[in-house]
Amino acid sequence: MKEQNYWLTTAEMPAADASRPLPERVDVAVIGAGFTGLSAARTLAKRGARVAVLESETMGWGASSRNGGMVLTGMKLGVNKLISMYGRELTRRMYAASLASMDCVEQIVREENIDCDFSRCGHLEVACKQSHFDDYARQVDVIAREFNHELRVVQRQELGAEIGSNIYYGGMVDEVSAGLNPARYVVGLGCAAMKAGADVFEHARVESMQRGSCEGEAGWKVVTSRGPLWAREVFVGTSGYTGSATRALQKRIIPIGSFIITTEILPEALARELSPRNRMIYDSKNYLYYYRLTPDRRMLFGGRAAFFPENDQTVRRSAELLRRGMIDVYPQLRDAKVEYVWGGTLDFAFDIMPHAGQMDGMYYALGYAGHGVAMATYQGQKMAELIAGDKPENPFVGIPFPGAPLGMYNGKPWFLPFAGAWYKFLDWVS
Repeated sequence: MKEQNYWLTTAEMPAADASRPLPERVDVAVIGAGFTGLSAARTLAKRGARVAVLESETMGWGASSRNGGMVLTGMKLGVNKLISMYGRELTRRMYAASLASMDCVEQIVREENIDCDFSRCGHLEVACKQSHFDDYARQVDVIAREFNHELRVVQRQELGAEIGSNIYYGGMVDEVSAGLNPARYVVGLGCAAMKAGADVFEHARVESMQRGSCEGEAGWKVVTSRGPLWAREVFVGTSGYTGSATRALQKRIIPIGSFIITTEILPEALARELSPRNRMIYDSKNYLYYYRLTPDRRMLFGGRAAFFPENDQTVRRSAELLRRGMIDVYPQLRDAKVEYVWGGTLDFAFDIMPHAGQMDGMYYALGYAGHGVAMATYQGQKMAELIAGDKPENPFVGIPFPGAPLGMYNGKPWFLPFAGAWYKFLDWVS
């Protein structure tokens, strides 16, 4: 088993010129070369802005290349919870944005001719308990009535047409969701941004930012590990890797580890048995599993095996936990060899919602809570339109963005073991 991101073995990252100096000034400095930042850079550059993307590692290094490649409708919270928090009208706009984010990804893939195995294969949520399944019917009714979007409930006795596992109580299908190869997608998005005129600077960690002026124009002095530059505007798209240079955002985002194993290539008949319709699949727990077939017929199986962000210890421990979980779901894979294991870091806000807007004068978008492939792409585009002077519809701008209760969080998630235990308890009693 290799401690290596399988997706990166399928993609060729563009070579960066590490000796190229940063420009003295740009219109917009974008922090983070993942889905959010590269989508914003592409849109801004197409509008004629001079854009510098500043990445502390390499293009797509973070969650954008490490995720399961699931392009999902909806949000982490259920629709009834969203309505209780925001009311019907704002929730309608949020749900419409989640559907629009799917079209946003598909349009970019088509326009930029990105070879990333994008497929509208749909997603399947499977119920771990009868009470979870009973809630599906209520959700389907609300979503059809309030949001004019059709989902389908799958009874337990019919579930064999969707998944080769008999441990679940039923399922819910959304045909609109998609799958893709995230490494190839982020490479294609980066190449599209550069083709449009944006500059991407790797190994350019932002160390500090300070409001200032240049030749009488207000803006930002941005100091990086590769030198300084001045930017009229700053856009932050760093998600679970948000650091101390943007302290106000860091204190509102919890970095949570998510880990994935991938098997050897499976026989065609076995792959078809495991996932007859090649869905993106995840279960109904808080401490959930998510899984899918890769385009070359590997089983990719992920989850919150450890809440702490990835390191050698959490990756190794997660490999065995996830393998056990995979065999619980699919006993057919007991003898399948696991070839890859890796981890990444997700970004959760304290209210488990996406957030976008301005804070302390800088623009930002983050907090995708595991739904980032589509929503990050969409938010990058919408925030770029806002920076360019448009007034795009974006229901996640301006909603309350809470920090930790009593200010008990400084960006280091000391409470994750307690949170993990609490969610496991909720899964047990639900």
